Amino acid sequence: MEQVLIIGCGDIGRRVAALALEQGSRVAALTRSPEHAERLRSLGIHPVIGDLDGGLPVPSLPTRGATVFYLAPPPGGGDSDPRVRVFGASVEPGEEPARLIYLSTTGVYGDCGGARIDEESPVNPETARGRRRLDAEKLLSAWGEGRNIGVTILRVAGIYGPGRLPLDKLRSGQPVLRESEAPCSNRIHADDLARVCLAAAERGRAGAIYNVCDGEEGTMTDYFNAVAAAYGLPAPPQVSRQEAREVMNPLLFSYNSESRRIDNRRMREELGVELLYPTLAAGLSAIRAQE
Repeated sequence: MEQVLIIGCGDIGRRVAALALEQGSRVAALTRSPEHAERLRSLGIHPVIGDLDGGLPVPSLPTRGATVFYLAPPPGGGDSDPRVRVFGASVEPGEEPARLIYLSTTGVYGDCGGARIDEESPVNPETARGRRRLDAEKLLSAWGEGRNIGVTILRVAGIYGPGRLPLDKLRSGQPVLRESEAPCSNRIHADDLARVCLAAAERGRAGAIYNVCDGEEGTMTDYFNAVAAAYGLPAPPQVSRQEAREVMNPLLFSYNSESRRIDNRRMREELGVELLYPTLAAGLSAIRAQE
């Protein structure tokens, strides 16, 4: 990858950029903030000032022949992703990238009642958040086919890592569902996700979808309990699903309303990624050691 362009250069984007720079790639990233632009420069990333929320195409994106990592989430509201549409309109004829890796979510599968889900399973997003992601998937896939751009979609489970743990929720005593009612959940360490992104660019098939998770089965309650134990915090109180509707943060409750076990076999076999943190225990131990 000679040229990399990152759309949405937050935590995961900076991790992807660091790996790409280590491999000798030139890395640019879109940002609308002059302050963030300075931070990107300090990391060796060329900032491109532009705003996908402006409604108009962003000029001068360095896309020609590049590998694009599209990591920006859709804006809130509605069932579609206008940012993806603005990005597509910003790439003029003759300026097409060679590859595009899109970070989606396993939320597009909806509630699967704890069933094991692979990439051939039907999609059925039950939240507006999931429907926006599916809209972006469909749009980018069609855009790639129409303009001969290799688009690969990563459906990512819950991301954890430094600065991404529910410590505030635990310290405030926010409850979790009791174990007997807790949904199956899946996760991936942020460092492993960045490595999967690069592997997808190097070895992923154009038009393919890959589920991204560590493959360790557990529940959301297991996750909160493990984080609490790693930090010496009290285990969170457990409540019934009926009680949770009244006392739980609405966003957290929505995550607890979907249960699925994600199969990551295609990711492991086709992308050849050996995870740094194949278990939550390994990931949490590394996070603590780095603090």
